[in-house]
Amino acid sequence: MAGRVEGKVALITGAARGQGRSHAVRLAQEGADIIAVDLCGPLATVDKYPPATRADLDETVAEVEKLDRRIVARVADVRDRAALTAAVDEGVTELGGLDIAVANAGIASFGAAFEITDEMWQEMLDVNLTGVWNTARAAVPHLIERGGGSLMFTSSIGGLKGIQNVGHYVSTKHGIVGLMRTLANELAPHRIRVNTIHPTNVDTDMIQNPGTWKLFAPDDPEPTQEKALPGFLSLNALEVPWVEPIDISNAVLFLGSDEARYITGVTLPVDAGANVK
Repeated sequence: MAGRVEGKVALITGAARGQGRSHAVRLAQEGADIIAVDLCGPLATVDKYPPATRADLDETVAEVEKLDRRIVARVADVRDRAALTAAVDEGVTELGGLDIAVANAGIASFGAAFEITDEMWQEMLDVNLTGVWNTARAAVPHLIERGGGSLMFTSSIGGLKGIQNVGHYVSTKHGIVGLMRTLANELAPHRIRVNTIHPTNVDTDMIQNPGTWKLFAPDDPEPTQEKALPGFLSLNALEVPWVEPIDISNAVLFLGSDEARYITGVTLPVDAGANVK
């Protein structure tokens, strides 16, 4: 079935690369125009993988435009509500409305709960929880004006279970589930559906780095992807070490389409069975 989101406009944060770029391209393939937002810069406590760049965001733009869809791309920090709202408003003005919003921007850093620094804790909450809230606040007025739509938050298997050495990350991913459930009730009268998506490890820079490999090969002084592979495999019931960004994008497409018109308040795992393991 082609054109599953034909004529719709979708906002995606963290759109420069990884899952965000995949979501932008997948929705564009099915007919949506895109508002793409990304920080395109470093964060103080994230040092295990490189930050997205403006060149990355430009590549997202190029891939969407190859599909003959319109895209408005802006550099903005989800922690800065004013800047984020301005970016969303500009995109809505240019593209004519908003139907789908995906709060995808997020970070990861690592450490035992009692060793996480104040700075690591605060930056994680600011990006992964407050950033999601700011995205919702920027998007919801436009979704209401449109007469309804789909609002999605990227959570994690860590939003449904505990995971060692990422207590601050897990806290934020649980937090947005509570926010989603509240908004699903509050926004239902406006025909706005609100859901969370819960990936297992996804094959992006966020997991393909020595910091994450160390989590899965803790006794190795020089962890590599190959050495970490058994640990990755042990997480999932299905025998895969991770899923691909397109697997998450297909869930985003479904929840953003009219096929999911009565699905709201749902925590949707795309996790290769990690939550039943």
